[in-house]
Amino acid sequence: MSDPDAAPEPTHAPLHTVSRGRARWHRGLVRPVLQRRADVVPAAQAVAFVIGIVVALIAGALLLLAAGNDPAQVYGRMVDSSLGGINSISRTLLRATPLALAGLAVAVAGSMGLWNIGAEGQMMAGATVAAGFAMSAGDLPGPLLIVMMLIAGAVGGVILMAGPALARAYLGVSEIITTLMLVEVSIRVVEWLETGPWKDPESQGFALIEPLPDQASLPGLFGRAHVGALFAVALLVAFWLAVSRTAWGYELRMAGSSPATARYAGISLQRKVLAALLLSGGLAGLAGAIELTGTATRLDPGLSNGYGFAGIIVAALALMRPSGVAAVAFVFGAVQVGGQSIQTLGVTSSIATILQAMILIGALVAAVLLNYRVRWVRPVGHPSEESPPPSGPAPDGSPLSDGSSNPEASGV
Repeated sequence: MSDPDAAPEPTHAPLHTVSRGRARWHRGLVRPVLQRRADVVPAAQAVAFVIGIVVALIAGALLLLAAGNDPAQVYGRMVDSSLGGINSISRTLLRATPLALAGLAVAVAGSMGLWNIGAEGQMMAGATVAAGFAMSAGDLPGPLLIVMMLIAGAVGGVILMAGPALARAYLGVSEIITTLMLVEVSIRVVEWLETGPWKDPESQGFALIEPLPDQASLPGLFGRAHVGALFAVALLVAFWLAVSRTAWGYELRMAGSSPATARYAGISLQRKVLAALLLSGGLAGLAGAIELTGTATRLDPGLSNGYGFAGIIVAALALMRPSGVAAVAFVFGAVQVGGQSIQTLGVTSSIATILQAMILIGALVAAVLLNYRVRWVRPVGHPSEESPPPSGPAPDGSPLSDGSSNPEASGV
């Protein structure tokens, strides 16, 4: 008869036994390890980008087939509407201009290892300040008014970036969170302005901001393209020269790649962080002002149109390089224009967004596989890598196990 006061027997294995069992089970797993290739593929990032496009086209074709559409017809319409003539190319340039400027803004911060996720909000801030200046100084001649609006737009982007830049430089607060949070703030400010101080008295009850002066429009180049495309090219070249040919660019890259080395060389990391983030915000604000003067007649909460967020993808695919930003922005501009044109075929324009995402995923995976090889290895100390246990009788005459029934040796 059992003692009623005795402790009940455990119905499960002791915790330390379970832990040892799990550890032995994990030791039995193989895991992938990336090993850098000795022979790196030349122009690996360009090759990866092309592979990403191919992957996106294949994935998009499968989605179109599943929806009952003809991929050849859809892709043909997209190419024709974006690259099929002078007018088509002008529409692509119109889209590529803000993408390139937003991508450049992200790349400036990225050259120092920082991420400006809030380029969308800085574009809106730049457009807001530029519109306010135009409405208050609408009597200026056209060229002077446009120049001042562009300067005001850059200042607006710097103002919105000032808080995140100071917090990152002196308090260590992540710029990813602060810049992203201010996107919603900048959009809500515009929504307040269109129903409050800047409401158009002739809008007949609609929430609209007063229109810009007639002379506040950028001159055109050809078709629908405007001189903002030239500004984008000039800024891309200027940034490339500044980063690759000047001491300032060298210090910026050093501060981003090796902060300890930069400190040893006497470089102020706080100043470089401030410079990179404020310049990034100014470029995004300039992009908003160019979009305002190039395509709009009045300020609107949807003016940025997602260009700031798409600029993050553009900069990432370009590895923060200005030359890559120009190429990726043009391709994305063509995809967006093509996505709008296929709606006449009964296909949703969301296919363009899907293609952009698949280009990013495909290019990133291809870039990793082009620069690294995947090796499957077992953890150090795995039983299969250890010497087998001795067989035969022990010195005392008792038989030794061959390891088949020893869980520690078999990895069970």
